[in-house]
Amino acid sequence: MSLDWEERPWGSWHVIDQGDGYKVKRIHVAAGQRLSYQTHEHRSEHWVVIAGTATCVVEGETLVAEAGHSIDVALGAAHRITNAHDDELVIIEVQRGAYTGEDDICRLEDDYGRSDATR
Repeated sequence: MSLDWEERPWGSWHVIDQGDGYKVKRIHVAAGQRLSYQTHEHRSEHWVVIAGTATCVVEGETLVAEAGHSIDVALGAAHRITNAHDDELVIIEVQRGAYTGEDDICRLEDDYGRSDATR
């Protein structure tokens, strides 16, 4: 099985496992960068911070998680991960749902001018 990875303007993601109804990614967020504020129609997410400090917004509530802590994002909840610090942020993301494709992204806000679901 060939596992996917992709560079993004904010850092990168790497699929480390996937199967029926789930996908596991390692996400690297560069210092001072953040992912789009987005929702998913088909999956929930569970984030475990491995290194650094994650400042996350989930449904308008700001949550801060350091290494060893986790955050749950319910199906359909608006969410964003931000690295407001000088060190790289590394998160393990577990996606669960009927569909975990990259095109299941609805961007509500994006720092990089992206509107499509794949970039």
